[in-house]
Amino acid sequence: MSEVDIDVEAIQARRASRRAEARTRLGVLGPRATGDLPPLRELVSKHRLSWYPLIALGLVAVGDTLQRFGFTVLTPDISRTLGISKGTIAGVIAIQGLATALLPLPLAAAVQGSRRRAQVVVGMGVLAGVFAVATGVVTSVWGLVAVLMVGGLGIATTHTLHHPLLFDIYPPEARVRVLTRHQGFESAGNVIGPLLVAVLVGWAALTWRGVFVAMGIITIALCLVAIRLRDPGIGRWDEKMIRRTVHDDEPGGLDESQAPDARAPEVESSAVELGFFEITRRLLLIPTVRRVLAGYALLGILFVPYQTFLFFFLAERWELGAGERGLFFAGAHTASIVSLMVFGPLAERSFRQDPARGTRFAGLVLGVGVGFICLGGISEWFPLTVVLFVLAQATLALLRPSLAPALLGVIPSYMRPHAAALSGVFIAGVGGLFGALFLTGIDSRFGVAAAMVSMLIPGVAGGAVIASAGRFVSDDLDRMIEEVLEDEEINVLRASGAKLPLLSCRSIDFSYGQLQVLFDVDFTVDDGEMIALLGVNGAGKSTLLRVISGLGLPQAGTVRFRGADITFLDPERRVLLGINQIAGGKAVFGPLTVAENLRSMGHTVSDRKALSRSIDECYEAFPRLAERKDQAARTLSGGEQQMLALSKALILRPQLLIIDELSLGLAPVVVEQLLGMVRRINAQGTAVVLVEQSVNVALNLADHAYFMEKGQVRFDGASHELLHRSDLLRAVFLDGAEKGNGRG
Repeated sequence: MSEVDIDVEAIQARRASRRAEARTRLGVLGPRATGDLPPLRELVSKHRLSWYPLIALGLVAVGDTLQRFGFTVLTPDISRTLGISKGTIAGVIAIQGLATALLPLPLAAAVQGSRRRAQVVVGMGVLAGVFAVATGVVTSVWGLVAVLMVGGLGIATTHTLHHPLLFDIYPPEARVRVLTRHQGFESAGNVIGPLLVAVLVGWAALTWRGVFVAMGIITIALCLVAIRLRDPGIGRWDEKMIRRTVHDDEPGGLDESQAPDARAPEVESSAVELGFFEITRRLLLIPTVRRVLAGYALLGILFVPYQTFLFFFLAERWELGAGERGLFFAGAHTASIVSLMVFGPLAERSFRQDPARGTRFAGLVLGVGVGFICLGGISEWFPLTVVLFVLAQATLALLRPSLAPALLGVIPSYMRPHAAALSGVFIAGVGGLFGALFLTGIDSRFGVAAAMVSMLIPGVAGGAVIASAGRFVSDDLDRMIEEVLEDEEINVLRASGAKLPLLSCRSIDFSYGQLQVLFDVDFTVDDGEMIALLGVNGAGKSTLLRVISGLGLPQAGTVRFRGADITFLDPERRVLLGINQIAGGKAVFGPLTVAENLRSMGHTVSDRKALSRSIDECYEAFPRLAERKDQAARTLSGGEQQMLALSKALILRPQLLIIDELSLGLAPVVVEQLLGMVRRINAQGTAVVLVEQSVNVALNLADHAYFMEKGQVRFDGASHELLHRSDLLRAVFLDGAEKGNGRG
């Protein structure tokens, strides 16, 4: 076994060890998770934390539920007063659900990277209370729609920011129990809301308008209790613990001078910080997230209209008044609080052994819960109906605290609000609207009881999809840990003064749909280096270039530019970093003239005079372009089009230039002229990656070569060494190349 083999094995072993240690610090112990859990109060005391954040966020959640479920209980009364049908009410709720689904998206964008999430929670809660008051004075369906849409800000904030805040406030070993208690507060709000309606309607003899005014005032008061809440910082526990693993694993540890910020990065963080849509796209590439969101869409078909149809069902089938409906709802959610109290410690132990159990349990919970709903819908005996709906509510209350640790635990901390926002979009926006239409049609044709029974279909389907996400959780957790570990390892290298490569691709997997094209590809480019990337058609060369330039996003692995992670950065932002690609045969705008092409290539150059000088340099380097500057690019010969394409490097002066098939179909004399310009660009300090069908051209130009076959790198080394690999040369149509090099 060679020294290189030993080093590789050592690196892999160290990564595996760090990953295992990071899992332990995140509270995922695997089969070792035996024995008693430390009491939650001990963990809170040990880390010098307070119960106040949990209580404050819980009270805000209680306030958010008052308007939502007060409206649900009072829908029959509102319907009669405003002359609105059940279908219209369901449509209004669906519109509110759509607003509640969409509002988290700009909210997540607004708090991205911010340490003011707590203030946003309080502010949006107060605003929701104000609009709850406004609900009491509406006189038309459009007024009702308006106040409910704006009032949905409070609900949107609860769903978007509460769990991410709790993840950052409390340590991982307490996380499931903390989320369960927060869900308990929401269930308590669902008890208080209906009871409040019963008291205000029955004892105080208020109309539904007075009820909303009173609930709005109470909501504002509850939110003001949380005014001292502070944001602990993003990733306070998870990323800090994972990063600490790198430092603790170093021989003798690291002193303060070697902290991650001890040396400024070579790329400004703002230049590579992902934007909102880049984060959203990144999340949708995570298998666990994709599968759970698909389940949420089916879940929305069930839950969003269920809240409305349940109370119409109680009013029409069992002739319950508003106060009686409130008591029914309060009783059901009281059972939820009991189930959550029992569930918390059990779920914590389960999570410590295997985070995937949460998704599987959530799928089971959903299927069982919807089964109780259907049985309640067909029951002919009222006491049995009550028992079945109470069991349904007690079961379904476990859904969110089962899923949240797995869903939010496999993604980077700063992306959690975005994941929560997407959850709302799929539940209320996708599933809710379809569910309102689906159940309204069944109700109008077969009655409200049939609508309740029909919920079995989306409920069971959603449960199956969510449960299937379990098989991805462990791998996705490891990928998240790997990304943070790699980032911290880069910080340590940078702090120690090590020189980082210009470009580094590590363990890249890429697929087109179900067809995987790249398999665990490693690829590195140093400053000023000239690299040849070789392989037969279909080997994955162009796909790798797409990943480097941002036109394709990998399913696994990272792309780094001077140590900064650019894996999911948009292509246009990579251009600003200094990464340019010249695509073979597709690098010019045919309808535009040569001069217009050159000006468009320099659209990112702010100095117009400098751009003009660069264009003059292109004309000087390629006189044919000067002669044809007013001609449309499509009228140029193939060689002239390649000259025009190559001019982009003279204008933008990139740090990394990627050229795909420069010489394809061109005469030798033209090729030599183009290669001369490539050498000139490289001599000016630009690193060049050249994909070529002509091995003579590539290996005579480049000192370093990579050879790809079937999506994998088969050779990485000096160009002259590749010429001695006859097995690879034959694989690439290279008999002629071997003869041309005297090997023939």
